[in-house]
Amino acid sequence: MKILLDECVPAPMQSLLSNHACTTVQAKGWSGIRDGDLLQRAEVEFDLFITSDQNTRYQQNLAGRSIAILELSTNDVGRIRAAASIIDKVVANIQPNAFQHLDIP
Repeated sequence: MKILLDECVPAPMQSLLSNHACTTVQAKGWSGIRDGDLLQRAEVEFDLFITSDQNTRYQQNLAGRSIAILELSTNDVGRIRAAASIIDKVVANIQPNAFQHLDIP
């Protein structure tokens, strides 16, 4: 699966997703692009967009998007690492064009 990590997601999360082709918004040179335009670009080349921006589903029209979106409840690296197995399971099962919020303890 090709995964794009939003600017607000810590880059070390890439190592947790080593079974996938994973990159960051920064690495793509897309820093500072507004969410709507970012999602439009992302859905051309990625299967999944991971963000910790809690407003994405309220600020963007997600209907008709072909990219799946996973919203993490935190961007705290320690909490994300501790929940690695949960995140991996969600990523493995997420469907195209789905939106899923994941509450990380």
